[in-house]
Amino acid sequence: MIKNSFKKITILAVSMLITCHSGLTAQSTKKSQKPNVIIILTDDQGSVDLGSYGATDLHTPNMDKIAKDGVRFTQFYAGAAVCSPSRAALLTGKTNLRAGLPGNVPVPEYANEKDRHGMPTEQVTIAEMLKDNGYYTALIGKWHLGHDEDKLPNGQGFDYFFGHQRGCIDNYSHTFYWQGPNKHDLYRNTEEVYYPGQHFSDLMADEIKQIINHKKTEPFFIYWAFNAPHYPYQGSQKWMEYYKDLPTPRKEYAAFVSNTDEKIGIVLDELEKQGIDDNTIVIFQSDHGHSLEERAFWGGGNAGPYRGSKFSLFEGGIRVPAIIKYPGIIPANEVRNQLAMEMDWFSTIAELTSSKVTEQIDGKSLMPIILNESTPSTHEVTYWQYGSYDDATAQWAVRKGSWKLIGNPNEPSTDGSKIELDKLFLVNLDNDISEKNNLVESNPKQLKELLKLHQSWLKSLKSEMNQ
Repeated sequence: MIKNSFKKITILAVSMLITCHSGLTAQSTKKSQKPNVIIILTDDQGSVDLGSYGATDLHTPNMDKIAKDGVRFTQFYAGAAVCSPSRAALLTGKTNLRAGLPGNVPVPEYANEKDRHGMPTEQVTIAEMLKDNGYYTALIGKWHLGHDEDKLPNGQGFDYFFGHQRGCIDNYSHTFYWQGPNKHDLYRNTEEVYYPGQHFSDLMADEIKQIINHKKTEPFFIYWAFNAPHYPYQGSQKWMEYYKDLPTPRKEYAAFVSNTDEKIGIVLDELEKQGIDDNTIVIFQSDHGHSLEERAFWGGGNAGPYRGSKFSLFEGGIRVPAIIKYPGIIPANEVRNQLAMEMDWFSTIAELTSSKVTEQIDGKSLMPIILNESTPSTHEVTYWQYGSYDDATAQWAVRKGSWKLIGNPNEPSTDGSKIELDKLFLVNLDNDISEKNNLVESNPKQLKELLKLHQSWLKSLKSEMNQ
């Protein structure tokens, strides 16, 4: 049901959506009328770690404002439970295997040894799609999709890049310390730049404000990829003081989340100041679940009722907060419970911007369920696999309806110890959202069906990818 707050949609807006949905380009739309697009991707943020998702100990007013002004999804899945594959799924609208990126991109010093160089340059990104439609495209923040020239942001459709190439940096020295050799990692396009002592989140917010100010008369796309609350937890002293009564590691994590929220607020305020808030699509999502890594103090984030975390295909590793707002087109302060996927942003953005999708992708436009809370999910069956194209060793999952099967499941622990699990884990999410009970032995029919779906999907995909 479309609520009263949504009735201000004009006949023109509706006709534009219908035209886009039919695959035609709205030739009558003036360049200045194309909506701007900002994707905000946080890093390692837990499944329920926003006030609007139920967190009672976190201060996230700006993330929650996006939800109040738009549509919040409760059953939204990341494309993978680790950083690089998730980003590949977001930017290409494909499963990470079809995007050519089964696992995390190693630092360049180890790329040849591991024969993993990043997302293939022939993959078409959201940036390339929008650039072909007259958009200025910028990436601010974390890349982590490759280090060869053709695999860096400027080789993948971005007019402008300010940020780091590797998986994370110290937010004050802008140095990558976690796999030798230590390397300063802050770039403007391909030029290394230095801002010692300045917090990276402040630098990102300043960069985005400048883009908004200089590009407000032409359509722009900004992919804002935080390295927060990914370790190292480095919220400002203001937020550390705010959360001083929380225990470690929750207080360190919480301070970094609220520091991130504060910077988001600065950008949202700038959109309003420049008078373009109503013509800007803002999308918010976490790339996957929270981290239990040692460098993250063995935790800090919260998956709520869900089992698992980063690196796991249990729900806590892949069910993430996700929100979209676009005043006048997207209804305000509404919730959608249908299953949706990270790859769906590609098609949704294409529809809302009248952009042309040139490749076969896995994502489906979310507009049907956004505009009608009763519309079923566009995904009958969903698939995940990361680590490699070999499902004998890779972690994989398939879901149909409420039934979900995980192969080679992984569940990180809070002390680094290995948790032994069965090779196949079958669950009915309607009855067991916390995935406590393995139903492999008691439900052979569902096991056989899901296993066959996974095997058929993987066989077709490997043939397509020449694997």
